[in-house]
Amino acid sequence: MKDTIYALRKSLQNYANGGYVLIGVTILAMIMANSGLSNYYFSWWNVPVSLQIGNFNLFSHHGEAMTLMQFINDALMAIFFFSVGLEIKREVLVGELSSIKKALLPVVAAIGGIIVPILIFRLIADGDVALRGSAIPMATDIAFTLGILSIFGKRVPIGLKIFLATLAVADDIGGILAIAIFYSSSILAYYLYYAIGLLLILWIGGYYLKINSKMFYIFIGIAVWFLFLNSGIHPTIAGVLVAFCIPAHPMMKTTKFIEKIRENIAHFPVSKNQKKGETNILTKEQLNFLKCVESASDKVISPLQDLEDTLHPVVNYLVIPLFAFANAGIALGNVQIFDIFHGVSLAVFMGLFIGKFVGILSFAYLAVKTHWVSLPHGVTWKMIAGVSALGGIGFTVSMFIANLSYGNMSDGSIFLNQAKLGILIGSLTSGILGYVLLNIFLPKEVDEEDL
Repeated sequence: MKDTIYALRKSLQNYANGGYVLIGVTILAMIMANSGLSNYYFSWWNVPVSLQIGNFNLFSHHGEAMTLMQFINDALMAIFFFSVGLEIKREVLVGELSSIKKALLPVVAAIGGIIVPILIFRLIADGDVALRGSAIPMATDIAFTLGILSIFGKRVPIGLKIFLATLAVADDIGGILAIAIFYSSSILAYYLYYAIGLLLILWIGGYYLKINSKMFYIFIGIAVWFLFLNSGIHPTIAGVLVAFCIPAHPMMKTTKFIEKIRENIAHFPVSKNQKKGETNILTKEQLNFLKCVESASDKVISPLQDLEDTLHPVVNYLVIPLFAFANAGIALGNVQIFDIFHGVSLAVFMGLFIGKFVGILSFAYLAVKTHWVSLPHGVTWKMIAGVSALGGIGFTVSMFIANLSYGNMSDGSIFLNQAKLGILIGSLTSGILGYVLLNIFLPKEVDEEDL
């Protein structure tokens, strides 16, 4: 249990810091989009990007170089979804999704948080074009939600932290399925066949051949991404599928690793404490012993855990902020404040603010009242209500799905701006409501035994 608490606290701190960065870049994007720098801001994203060897450009789609916006949304976001895939696999193997009993309540709640917002969107939005964005309000931004939860520190029961973290992972799975099923264009089968062949090689390499080289998975994973990009299936799905092929088993068992360390440390003589500033040159033999320890350390950590830990700062402080900076800018001169009261803006806002809250809370309530599951220890329905409100913070993934829905349409810019407006206001109001509810209903004093 102590390991679980430490991991959750570490995760909450990472997401909290990432959430602060997201707030900063979102404000900066809005300022630049509505200032004298707006022309530079909007034109910058149309700059072509290439990584070319001869006539082959890795960042090309059917022979055309990707723009910077496409590079961010299709290439860098594939890294984000690769990281999500690693997290999902870990949770399925050893985390909160590893048993039906532990996963059932947040998974059922997540399903409610997907179904109800989509239904509300479809009831409000009008027209086939507008309805393309039905999946926009189904997403929950894990960085913002866990970031707000971290503000309350030790006041948050461990059961509530686990509930929200697991709900966010299950919500990510729903988003991935929606992207794969509903946001793929006409499929070119031969690219897909090659991609499936490479995925099969990755799976055989990890499952049967026990290949633990991270470079093996990264290089083949890049090839899979390129094939998905040109196949018609959104390339971010490649990131998830490649992540599922990364082995979770280390090359060396922990007991063997400890024996190796003891064996090598024994070669270092016991001496008096070294004085500060005193020079100490290791012998070549001692250097070799230390390198053996370093090599053993690499082998005792599985590629899955190593990649997930390495990518966390890259995703939180580079990929997601860059995506937010590129996509959050709305030219308010083209938007009327009353737009929030109709059309796509209203559908997205109501889906996030009302749909998420009602969907998560009602499905969780039904699951408990039908005796499928019980509430976690120390968690009350008022706390679940607060977390349900936080689920309406859709920001990153909602923006991503909005781009998939309207970004490639000749007449989609109006719908895209309306969707962004609904996402920003819906996420903001959901965050405020969730914070207020949790601040009221979380315990003011903490029993140390519950931590």
